[in-house]
Amino acid sequence: MKRAALIGLIWLLIAAPALAEVVATDFLGRRVVLEQPARRIVALSPHLVENLYSAGLGDRLVGAVSHSDYPPAARDIPRVGGYMSVSLEAIVALDPDLVVAWASGDGGGGASLSRLESLGVPVYVDRPRKPADIARAIEDLGRLGGRGQAATAAATAFRRRLASLRAQYADQTPVSLFYEIWNEPLQTLGGDQFVTHVIRLCGGRNIFADARTLAPRVSIESVLVRDPQAIIATGRSDTAPPWLDDWRNWPGLQAVRHDHLYFLPPDLMNRPTVRMLDGARMLCEKLAAVRGD
Repeated sequence: MKRAALIGLIWLLIAAPALAEVVATDFLGRRVVLEQPARRIVALSPHLVENLYSAGLGDRLVGAVSHSDYPPAARDIPRVGGYMSVSLEAIVALDPDLVVAWASGDGGGGASLSRLESLGVPVYVDRPRKPADIARAIEDLGRLGGRGQAATAAATAFRRRLASLRAQYADQTPVSLFYEIWNEPLQTLGGDQFVTHVIRLCGGRNIFADARTLAPRVSIESVLVRDPQAIIATGRSDTAPPWLDDWRNWPGLQAVRHDHLYFLPPDLMNRPTVRMLDGARMLCEKLAAVRGD
């Protein structure tokens, strides 16, 4: 019996690391393998901070980038730079066992990603292109942090709300719109961006969905030619930007003629997080008003 017990103990010691290992495939198709669930996580985008909290991992965050302000507790997390310019030295000093990065930000590709990996820091890269990707990311993060049950619950709730919105606004008459994220330079979002999918969900049509880049710069003349029925502005704060009213200088536009100039809080629409559904509902209601529903 003693010999059998000793053999069993040896087997457990050998097998334990393999049993604790956690794996997720990120949005670049890379396998991210951790010997055990992450305990010290650095997030290199504000939306990833939110998604980590949604996955039940807020207490594991030891570093974040500027503008990581939701939930309020995120404001107290030590900073490692901005999402377009991170400090590798600050990240390494925090001794993370996982870094989560955005493919379009610093740390999510190129030299920064290679450097982090060369230092032995596992990196999960997020690249959302449609609303369903938000749920997938939350589940992946929960798996990597050992909070799979909480993450699955959050992802399931998100999918249910998304499906409800889709069902409510299916088969609506399309409303053409210009989605303005900044005015100088005039900038919008292209077709390969998750916001465009939200626009479609609400029965809208992004007039620049044919753009090949994620956030193309456009001209006023191109907007005038495409003559949208509505103009949606976000900007960078929770109040309507003053430049939304500048479109009234072009009374020939349908959107101006019918007073279909609207503002949406940028954090509710432009961040791929659970809160995006709140922004989506606001957008759907505004497009319903354009249709006269």
